[in-house]
Amino acid sequence: MESLYLLIPLSVVLVLLIGGVLVWAVMSGQFEELDDAGKRVLDEEDLPGR
Repeated sequence: MESLYLLIPLSVVLVLLIGGVLVWAVMSGQFEELDDAGKRVLDEEDLPGR
C-alpha cells in the first residue's frame, strides 16, 4: 500500500510531462507537412559524382 503513495504521484508527473512534450511539439510545428519530407527524397535528382 505504501508503494502506491509513491507510484501514483510519479505516474501523474509522467503523464503531465508527456502531455507537455506533445503540446510543445504541436505548437512548434513538428507535425506540419509530414508528407513533404518523403516527397522531397523521391523528387531529388541524383547529384553528379554519385
